[in-house]
Amino acid sequence: MTDRNHLLVHGGTFAAVGDGGDISGVRGGTSPTGLFVQDARHLSRWQLTVDGAVPETLVPVAGGDTARCVLVPRGSRQEPPARTLFREQAVLEGAFVESLRVTSNRPVPTTVRVAVTADADFADQFELRSDHRTYAKSGAVRSRQVLDEGVGFGYRRGEWRSRTTVTAEPPPEGVEETGTGARRLVWTLHLAPHGSTELLLRVAARTHTAAQDPAVPTSPAAAHEELRALEGSFLEGVAFPTGWPELATACVRGLSDLASLQVPATGPDGEELLVPAAGAPWFLALLGRDALLTSLFALPYRPRLAAATLSALAAAQATEVCTRSVAQPGKIVHELRHGELAHFGQVPYGRYYGSVDATPLFLVLLGAYVEQTGDRALARRLESHARAAVGWMLDHGGLTSRGYLVYRADRGGLANQNWKDSPGAICCADGSRPQGPVTASGAQGYAYDALRRTAQLARTVWDDEVYAALLDHTARDLRDRFQRDFWMAEHSFPALALDGEGRQVDALASDAGHLLWSGLLDKEYGELVGRRLLEPDFFSGWGVRTLAAGQAAYHPLSYHRGSVWPHDNALITLGLARYGLHDEARTVAHALVEAGTATGHRLPEVLAGYGRDTHPEPVPYPHACARESRAAAAPLALLTAVGGG
Repeated sequence: MTDRNHLLVHGGTFAAVGDGGDISGVRGGTSPTGLFVQDARHLSRWQLTVDGAVPETLVPVAGGDTARCVLVPRGSRQEPPARTLFREQAVLEGAFVESLRVTSNRPVPTTVRVAVTADADFADQFELRSDHRTYAKSGAVRSRQVLDEGVGFGYRRGEWRSRTTVTAEPPPEGVEETGTGARRLVWTLHLAPHGSTELLLRVAARTHTAAQDPAVPTSPAAAHEELRALEGSFLEGVAFPTGWPELATACVRGLSDLASLQVPATGPDGEELLVPAAGAPWFLALLGRDALLTSLFALPYRPRLAAATLSALAAAQATEVCTRSVAQPGKIVHELRHGELAHFGQVPYGRYYGSVDATPLFLVLLGAYVEQTGDRALARRLESHARAAVGWMLDHGGLTSRGYLVYRADRGGLANQNWKDSPGAICCADGSRPQGPVTASGAQGYAYDALRRTAQLARTVWDDEVYAALLDHTARDLRDRFQRDFWMAEHSFPALALDGEGRQVDALASDAGHLLWSGLLDKEYGELVGRRLLEPDFFSGWGVRTLAAGQAAYHPLSYHRGSVWPHDNALITLGLARYGLHDEARTVAHALVEAGTATGHRLPEVLAGYGRDTHPEPVPYPHACARESRAAAAPLALLTAVGGG
């Protein structure tokens, strides 16, 4: 059996373990292995041996908040296994806990030697990506210390400090060196006839920013109960559709995932908040665009996510120009990281502003939040932040000087700064890339919606009719200009973008569906676009492809040039419903729910673009986040768009 990684996630902590519960620490591949807290790997090796040999996996780890598996020593038909091992693991914030129950299958007393080899390399997650980059870490020192109940691993580099502590009940009888830096904890267990004994191992990961070691749960069962209580608070009070049980199940799964994907953040006055992380394993951090869209999808059901997201992003809003981080006054942050490489400025993502669309989406969410909840206090509190965001759109963003929101490739960060942010994602139908500053179509829709919603706030909350009229006028001009410059009459479809010379980037892309969600297109154009998105080259049967098939640029296993993204389709579904295309909206919603049903009711970040007619099961995208907040919230958006039918 191929060893897979299984994710255990809670807040800013996740563990990726294999089928038998081990952590190999192998670098490279589609997913990192280990225990990670705030981008640092606090366990890089965690391997069980019994009498000196790795046991076989009888029952592999399955999905869930707790990893459970059953292991046996290697045996045969003639000599069945002498013992069975039941392994259970769980994580909470900064903590990992494992129980190992060893059961004898023999009618006589037996002795077994159990060992767990542990190591912590404290690698930054950016070091583990398959992008062929290396990072100098001069002066870094790792240490190991034998403790009465286990072993401690330390790391320091300049002012940076991290620590991982492994303890056990009962304590190991010895801690052995391995010659590799890892340490082996060993026990000799005496088993009565058909008897059992249990080991409990607890791992505390102390990050650079932590004042003390985290609290480690007393057992995996205790951690599981805490996670279940958290999930229950997210599910409480939500009316799930009774006539569409598959959608109801997808909503429950999504809300449960959102509960575990919350990470700490701070508000404008230093208040502690919990906000949606983008996704595990690679993006367990606050990403502005992702948190905003997640909060928008969940707004009718969990408005507190929106309030926390808005406050956290307001606190991180740029106040000055910084070329390296692409910061400009009023701009909303794209990504916040707390790892070692971000701390030392070796990656720009400690506080990075390379997004053209997080700022208008901040205004869209603020307006939608007030409309949904009637809570004007938050809009008053964030008035200066909202006005600064509008100011960025008009000035640095380009609305006044160029007529549109525009971005330029960032050599040290992201070349593309809209939601399709991979290299080459913004392209012509033939695959060629635009030159010069890029004007992405979807961002113009967000800007239009942001201007209109902020104008409403100015009228109803801030009592500023002059400002409201200015924003309404700017929105109308943007709408008229967009339909003149982006509409491709020969395709009856909007261009994906404009290049630096104002020429149309002519790929047929799903971003047009975002224009429906924002309401940027006239009704006639919107209906043409909505129906076009349901034609076979766009619609795979599992959802709308990011790029229509048949174009030279199309690739079903690319990240943004032919794949199917659940959150993209959720926006499209909301847009179809907005333009009265309810049959089309239901078609997309049913396809997405069926894709989720085929993958355990958990929608992944992205699926391959292969058609359902030739591939009756959805094909996974190999590098997708296993848990992603926008995908987790997508079923809620479908419920909003089409109801329970």
